[in-house]
Amino acid sequence: LVARYSRTQNNTDLDQSITHFERALDLCPVDHPYRPAALFNLATANFISCQANGRYLDLDIPISLFQDALDLRPTGHPDRPTTQLHLAISLLSRFAKRGFQTDADMAEELLSEVLDVCGKPLLLRTISIHTSGRMQNEPLDLDEVISLHYDALRYYNTGHADRGQLLGNLAIMLQTRFERRGTGNDLDQAIALAREALSLHPVGHPDRSSSLNNLATLLSSHFQHRGNDEDLDQTIILLREALALRPVGHTHRAMSLNNLATQLSSRFDHRGNDEDLDQAIALHREALALIPVSHPHRSMSFNNLATQLFSRFRHRGNDKDLDQAIALDREALALRPVGHTDRSMSLNNLALRLSSRFDHRGNDEDLDQAIALHRREALALCPVGHTYRSGSLNSLALRLSSRFEHRGNDEDLNQAIALGREALALLPVGHPDRSASLSSLATQLSSRFDHRGNDEDLDQAIVLLREALALIPVGHTNRSMSLNGLANLLSSRFEHRGNDKDLDQAIALHREALVLFPVGHIHRSKSLNNLATQLSSRFDHRGNDEDLDQAIALGREVLALLPVGHTDRSKSLNNLANLLFSRFRHRDNDEDLDGAIALHRETLALRPVGDTHRSESLHNLATQLSTRFHHQHNREDLHESRENLHCALTLLTQHDPRQLPVHRRLAEVYLTFHHSDLDDTGAGEDTDSLNAAMHHLKAAANVVSGGLLSRLQVSLLWVRNACQHSHVTELEAYATSMQLLDAYMSKTASVSSRHDIMKDFPSTLAVDAASRALRSGDMCRAVELLEQGRTIIWTQMTRLRTPLDSLQTRGDRAMALIKRFRDLSSLLDRPSANHSEANPRVDVEAEETRYRRVVEDWNRVVEEIREIEGFSRFLLPPLFSDLQDAACDGPIIVLIASKSSCHAIIIPHKQPPTSIQLPTDLLKLAKLVVALQQAVGKEAGPKGNQPALTKALRELWDVVVFPVVEILDGFVRRGSRIWWCPTSLFNFLPLHAAGEYRARGKSVSQQYISSYTPSLTALIKARASHDKLPSVPFVAIGQDCPAGASFTLDAVEPELELVRTLLPPPPTISFSKITSVDATKSRTLRALRDNTWFHLACHGTQKIDEPFKSAFLMRDEPLSLLDIIQTDLSQHEFAFLSACETAVGVFSMPDEVIHLAAGLQFAGVNSIVGTMWKVTDSTVQHLVEAFYKNMRGDGPMNSKRAAWALHRAVQSLACDKDIPMTLDQRIVFVHIG
Repeated sequence: LVARYSRTQNNTDLDQSITHFERALDLCPVDHPYRPAALFNLATANFISCQANGRYLDLDIPISLFQDALDLRPTGHPDRPTTQLHLAISLLSRFAKRGFQTDADMAEELLSEVLDVCGKPLLLRTISIHTSGRMQNEPLDLDEVISLHYDALRYYNTGHADRGQLLGNLAIMLQTRFERRGTGNDLDQAIALAREALSLHPVGHPDRSSSLNNLATLLSSHFQHRGNDEDLDQTIILLREALALRPVGHTHRAMSLNNLATQLSSRFDHRGNDEDLDQAIALHREALALIPVSHPHRSMSFNNLATQLFSRFRHRGNDKDLDQAIALDREALALRPVGHTDRSMSLNNLALRLSSRFDHRGNDEDLDQAIALHRREALALCPVGHTYRSGSLNSLALRLSSRFEHRGNDEDLNQAIALGREALALLPVGHPDRSASLSSLATQLSSRFDHRGNDEDLDQAIVLLREALALIPVGHTNRSMSLNGLANLLSSRFEHRGNDKDLDQAIALHREALVLFPVGHIHRSKSLNNLATQLSSRFDHRGNDEDLDQAIALGREVLALLPVGHTDRSKSLNNLANLLFSRFRHRDNDEDLDGAIALHRETLALRPVGDTHRSESLHNLATQLSTRFHHQHNREDLHESRENLHCALTLLTQHDPRQLPVHRRLAEVYLTFHHSDLDDTGAGEDTDSLNAAMHHLKAAANVVSGGLLSRLQVSLLWVRNACQHSHVTELEAYATSMQLLDAYMSKTASVSSRHDIMKDFPSTLAVDAASRALRSGDMCRAVELLEQGRTIIWTQMTRLRTPLDSLQTRGDRAMALIKRFRDLSSLLDRPSANHSEANPRVDVEAEETRYRRVVEDWNRVVEEIREIEGFSRFLLPPLFSDLQDAACDGPIIVLIASKSSCHAIIIPHKQPPTSIQLPTDLLKLAKLVVALQQAVGKEAGPKGNQPALTKALRELWDVVVFPVVEILDGFVRRGSRIWWCPTSLFNFLPLHAAGEYRARGKSVSQQYISSYTPSLTALIKARASHDKLPSVPFVAIGQDCPAGASFTLDAVEPELELVRTLLPPPPTISFSKITSVDATKSRTLRALRDNTWFHLACHGTQKIDEPFKSAFLMRDEPLSLLDIIQTDLSQHEFAFLSACETAVGVFSMPDEVIHLAAGLQFAGVNSIVGTMWKVTDSTVQHLVEAFYKNMRGDGPMNSKRAAWALHRAVQSLACDKDIPMTLDQRIVFVHIG
């Protein structure tokens, strides 16, 4: 029965043999002469059962039986050495699983005694035979065992019957050492030994099939290491011969079928020949049919067939293959119950296949089930301390990372990284799997960097890959992969930061990797391509001709390695064409351009209709044909370019992001037709081509899957061309651009990063759009466009910062939706995957499915956000009917300055708006701004006047303010409040101070009380009513000696004391004061949060290049604008900013109105008094006294009195002859809100 079990592997035979041996033992009492043999036989059968079924905990039974048998075979007994040997092997097996040192010591003692009795040859032969198959799990030192094998071989010459088996065993040992250490010499020697073993087993020898199989295994490993096709082909030939020697009915036929199928599958992966894969599947099916239901290897056969069907699915995309693979995986799992050694592997395989089906069909249940399998079972099977826990953690991390890629949920990616870190912690330095775990964690961190742009993630990923590379010595099979991975991350960091050292090091690493792929290696072409790509990148960065020429030379070598018929040839042709095109643009050599076009034509021929990459080839060829037309003026090139682009467009599905660049290129081609006379019309007269160009620009801007940034960029191209040609879509182009800019900014969480982003886009977009609407006679639309396109940074901040009480009534849903919106926007903004020819079609289709699903999710989230109160116009332009409410307390004058014209729009509360074209232009305004800035601060003349400033204010009255006041006089009573909402250069003009400045002359301040607002939305928000407290909390904050200052502001302390004396006494006001050493940044922020009214007296700084670093200087460190806007001041009513330059923005982005006063208003403060330029201590003292006397009034404090109080204070000081004050100081203070 034991002998039959060894042939059939039928567990029933083994179980029955144990039963019979137990009965035999029962028939042999203690003194029976056959009892030692009965014990030995029962022990052997039990040991085989433990090994076969993985029941290593049961090893105690055979060890005890062997020990009893040994006790009955004293020294000198002929069977004692054999019993000692088997007991030693059993003890070593238990040591391998449990690590009891006493087992190892006892085994060593037993083997030593056997050696003394039997001599070295017999012991060596026996040990080598018994240890060769279990070296990967046994604790014996590998080098020592190999040495034992070599010693044994010396005792058995060429003619000895056992030499062949020992040669085979030694070859396996050398292969094992190669796999552990990567030393190529071990593998070469193993192959030589296996060839000798095969020569000792000629045709007809019973062991020939085993020798054929052993040599095939080694050649397969050699192929994997060195990439020589001949090794793989020879492997398959050997396995076919081995299979022929195991006909139907042979015990090992199933094993041979599986081995041959595996190698055919490997050749398919390498060459892409469908016949190899189909034959592999057929062989696996035959193998499965030969393995009965109860056979322990049946689950593995299920697994093998599932793997190949999955491979064919990835290649051809046939759903049946995938479904059948999953069904087989489920059967394999059912045969591996809890406790089975391979259950964890089955769980991982099933999870992988379910995850892939999710990629293919988008059924969330598949992905969730895959993660559940990992999390609930696979990981549970590997508790803390388990050998394979790190591998299970990494597998779960991979699935979570996959779900992040599809859903954009940060938690999945963060958890994947956390699991990766836990896995790494379980693999200390020296562990063979540490390098792989380092690489896996680096991949996750790199993904998070791509998603969030956090430099720390990228830096850490690079550090991890450096460590991984250091753990892979020169000569190791995985070193090249590690070199490439590190090079790619360094390249990514170069693109992010522009540090030349990173790019140079990436190139050096790619060069080292290339050396590991000599001529003839299967991966040489990929390594050449990687190096060429980085050299091309360095050329783009530095313009060194040698880099580009070398990249082209490498590209040509790649192409030579990929003959006609190779799956990657078309990709190589495309890459080389792009390099030649790059050199053409650099050197203007027609040969390069013609060569690039010829290569693109060959590429296109290799991508027939139905090929996933055909549209890409059509697009590339069209681009270069269009370029050649501009260079050589061959009309056929332009016609062919247009035709190819139309063909490319028809091949792309609705949600394919590649539509965007094709539409954009088509627009450029049609514009070329319009500017030429190729269609029998005069240059510039082809309106059909112009309309087509605008159509394609519009279409490109509306490709949702194209990503917000790409759509925004193409929409700006639409704006430029529509404006240039005065096309009917001009206003629509503006509206689309601003809506996309709004959406793009919405996904950016950081306020300062929004400012950086805004630098990359036209600062005049909103005013130009409004000006265009005014020229069309649509004043309401002009106001809507201005409101949508200006103060975007502040609008985003206020939109995403809802009041706390509102959030409490809504729960966390609003914020969760905003987070989801940002995550999905980031997924859409990633560049579409650039699949190589080797990528299975199913991967490309899965990418398209992913885009479609993300687009649908994005649209759904936007709609859900609009359902929340206060968010109904999310990503939609504001409506004039809503904006007009800002004028409920007085008219708003919106001032627009664009290249085409300057306008004022007067917005009353209930009446239609009025538009006035102002008698000035952008150039005159710029000169006026300069004149005012130069006039401010100049010393007064002998009569105390400032003629330059007076002249500038008169011009401001004449060309801007008087035309507005003239209209206001018709319906606004004298002394009413008005609000100025300036744009562009108007932001830098003191509109409130304009006048004739002569005896009995007119001025705006004589007729109206002026306030400013950065936007209509901001003014509406400033009017929000707050709960009236019985006692107004008022804090006066002063800092007379800020950090790093070489001066002292002596007037600060007296000013705060003056404020205290002018305020109403308690309980009307609850007054507190913070000064000197107490006025630190943190203390000030706390005081601002706790008091809804505050007066701030200190030194202020305006940072022109980094406006969010503009700050109030405190004792320890500056209180910056960024600090302020991150503080919730939504219940605050009033702020008096007694500091310099608190209400002046920056010239680079005037319409963003980034200054300290605006920051406070957008943070929630309703009413603010600030300064437009530097203010003197004397001015502050007199103005503060006059302001608070007017502000106090009768009854409770009311922030709405601030504008009136400031107006009265300035007028009183102007009339007071006893207080000498220059004009620039009288008009320095302004009211906002």
